[in-house]
This record gives sequence, structure tokens and C-alpha cells, in this order.
Amino acid sequence: MASNLEIEGTLSQLLDEQTGTNANTGNAWRKGGFILETMDGQFPRKIHVELWGEKLEDIKRYKIGQAIKASINIESREYMNKWYTGVKAWKLEPAAAGGGSDAPAPSSVPMPSASHEPAPNFNTTAQDDDLPF
Repeated sequence: MASNLEIEGTLSQLLDEQTGTNANTGNAWRKGGFILETMDGQFPRKIHVELWGEKLEDIKRYKIGQAIKASINIESREYMNKWYTGVKAWKLEPAAAGGGSDAPAPSSVPMPSASHEPAPNFNTTAQDDDLPF
């Protein structure tokens, strides 16, 4: 069972708020969302994240381009023999300083230190070239 799902990325777009009334209960509802851009592998990925009710106010604390972390639930539902999947955020917070999962990992290759050895000579003649081509 998946629990404590979190995703980090850059806020790339705020979506318009939608309102309506539940046909069964008559209760009013409101929802909105945002697009979170993550770096998963080599290419960026965009994820549509929904916010419902009072959680819509939480996204107003952030600006486009800001790194955020969203605690989410993922849910699928069927409607007329088709399945729809939604990503709903229940908590938003700034991403950890120094970058999150969307930041490239620092290189672990050590940098060469300055040495006093002479530079290698790559000037060769046909006589010292023992390659067959």
C-alpha cells in the first residue's frame, strides 16, 4: 500500500479555480490546481496536481518558478467505462534548501589536483604508432 507520497518540483503554472454544487447533497465545492515540473531522469515531467476546498489558499503562498514539495494522494475512478486518475495535494511546503529530487546530483568524480608532472606528449610519428589503422 502506498503511503506518505511526496513529490518535489518547480511550480510552473497556476490553474483557474472551478466551483459547483454537488447534485446529490447540494453542497458547494471548489477546486483548482497547479502544474509541478520535476526532473525525473533526463527530461522534465509536468504533473497536474489538484487542490480542493480551503487547500486552494495554500498555493497562493508560492510564486511561479519556486521549488515546492507536495504531499499527495493518487486515486483512480471509473466513469462510463473509462478510468480517470487524479493527483490531489493535501499539504504544500517549500522544497528543502539546496534542491530536491528535481535538482541534479552533485558530481562524485574527484577533481584533479595541481601537480608538477610534465604534460603528456601526444605528438607521435608513424614510427611510434603501433595501431593497425
